[in-house]
Amino acid sequence: MKIDLTGKKALVTGSSKGIGLAIATGLAEAGAEVVVNGRSDAAINQALEHIRTVVPGANLSGVVADLGSAEGCASLVSAVPEADILINNAGIYGPQDFFETSDETWDTYYEVNVMSGVRLSRAYLPGMERKGWGRVIFISSESALNIPADMIHYGFSKTANLSIARGLAKRMAGTGVTVNAVLPGPTKSDGASGMLMAAAEGTGKSLDEVGREFVMSARPSSIIQRMAEVEEVANMVVYVASPLSSATTGAALRVEGGVVDSIG
Repeated sequence: MKIDLTGKKALVTGSSKGIGLAIATGLAEAGAEVVVNGRSDAAINQALEHIRTVVPGANLSGVVADLGSAEGCASLVSAVPEADILINNAGIYGPQDFFETSDETWDTYYEVNVMSGVRLSRAYLPGMERKGWGRVIFISSESALNIPADMIHYGFSKTANLSIARGLAKRMAGTGVTVNAVLPGPTKSDGASGMLMAAAEGTGKSLDEVGREFVMSARPSSIIQRMAEVEEVANMVVYVASPLSSATTGAALRVEGGVVDSIG
């Protein structure tokens, strides 16, 4: 089984680091033309340099756009009018008690985590339908199913991703375009690794050891009993973005190490 995305153009939002960067790299390795998105030229240039190191000769470009507003999404669509593959990865997270979470914070999470995917899917799906082929993937989270008590605003936004992906899959029925959601669990992204390194400082423990302890403390239902690597999440996304996944649509695909204690 060989994943070949030659001739396909992929847009990965929020892809200057972390899971998004791993996805962009994986898509480039599979032969896709990849558009990297971030909020600064410096971040995008660093990401492009990383991908070119891993995938020499990769067909890459970058677009600076803050997707937390309609205007930011419109500027991205203006720069990239068409795409065969859309990965709605841009997102923010952070703990905050429900009673201290302001309307403004709720609005911000909704705009970035939910409406960016809505706006971009609305922009790119018609072109995919005309071509008779396309892939839209929302990067949700296990928190969509396992709502964290200390991040209700975040969990809500990720549950919304699942609803939108399922509904859009049905809306695009019979067109050759699939829409899915991928649900990572605890993953060694840049932010998480920074947090773990700070926790490991002075303990003599490795990043992997601290990560394992965090998982077993915060997500004791984990079956793999460790944090996932960003590449492990990217592997699922690259497959779902490929022609090989043509019978998979409307799905919530879990890459969370078995944290969600359900067989469904």
